[in-house]
Amino acid sequence: MTDNLLGIPETRLPADPAAEKLDAGIDPAQVAAAFPSSSLAWAVLAEDALADGGRDVEAYAYARTGYHRSLDSLRKAGWRGQGPVPWSHEPNRGFLRSLAALARAARAIGESDEEARCAAFLRDSSIEAARELGL
Repeated sequence: MTDNLLGIPETRLPADPAAEKLDAGIDPAQVAAAFPSSSLAWAVLAEDALADGGRDVEAYAYARTGYHRSLDSLRKAGWRGQGPVPWSHEPNRGFLRSLAALARAARAIGESDEEARCAAFLRDSSIEAARELGL
């Protein structure tokens, strides 16, 4: 059984050139500056800020940037505002991680409506991502 009952095609983003730099251990802030359209770089910055504690507003800003950069990429890839964005396709993970980080950061700053909206959007995009990312 599939979670895609409407038969909307999956969106598969192209490879993110920042991923290789992040995998090589380059500072995420340097990677985001070099690749500002990379949702993955912004997601990593948001996740790091959340993990550090006390940097919730910073995490929110990073996650929101990654989310908006993701929307740009998704639209370029043919996404029409709905349908699956599979976790199994590695280049989609920047978007999915940004969305999860935005939900967590929204919770941390008391934006419960946005937290719920982002968590629902994540589940609608990829149940697997929601499970993997703990939402």
